[in-house]
Amino acid sequence: MEDKTSLPLNSEATQTLPVGASKSIRETLQEEIESGQLPPGNPLDERGLAERFGVSRTPVREALQQLAAKDLVKLTPRQGAMVARFSISEIRGLMEVLGELESFAARLAARRVDDVSRTQLQEALQRCRDAQNLGVGEYAMANISFHEVIFSISRNQYLTQQLRRSHRLIQRYRSRDFQSRAQVAKSMLDHERVTQAICDGDENAAALAMAEHVPSGSSGFSEFLAKVPPHYFESESP
Repeated sequence: MEDKTSLPLNSEATQTLPVGASKSIRETLQEEIESGQLPPGNPLDERGLAERFGVSRTPVREALQQLAAKDLVKLTPRQGAMVARFSISEIRGLMEVLGELESFAARLAARRVDDVSRTQLQEALQRCRDAQNLGVGEYAMANISFHEVIFSISRNQYLTQQLRRSHRLIQRYRSRDFQSRAQVAKSMLDHERVTQAICDGDENAAALAMAEHVPSGSSGFSEFLAKVPPHYFESESP
């Protein structure tokens, strides 16, 4: 049975925000949505948020409208706001695009790698190794850093912008990544292969290794779906 219980917006005391409160509210909620602290489908009550942040409902409404423009919040007349949900087909499409973009970034990185960036990538890989036994949060941060280094080595600002936007949209569905040792071990093995190919300057191997790392294929996507609660997804459009 679907659990529609609203999660607490925050257990901390009401905050006092300066002028420009809508920006602070937006940034806080965006971080909580992208991290999965506020999961897909979670209601966002204007009154409760206003009490939490110690402001009127006007800056809260502005913040929610800004988040809706980023596809992070859904606003429905007479029903209010909630964290935006994707349908399974929309998630599949997003993951397919993300997989292609990540693969292309790895290809460009292998093409453009130099001695300095090889060292940066090896250091990012070592941070992942060090974080393996430090908990989910530490490894997740090391994983983000690893991919960011590859984006930097690709030297394509537009591609990097598209990758970051795609990651922001999908991240709230990936809060259960790295929950098991097997998941972390698989991620590390993939990182080792991607790093080796990029450092060798092997474009095809780098692109292939990254494509196999991102769960956009049929089996990888099925495993991804198995970790996501069904009520996180929007119903498919007719």
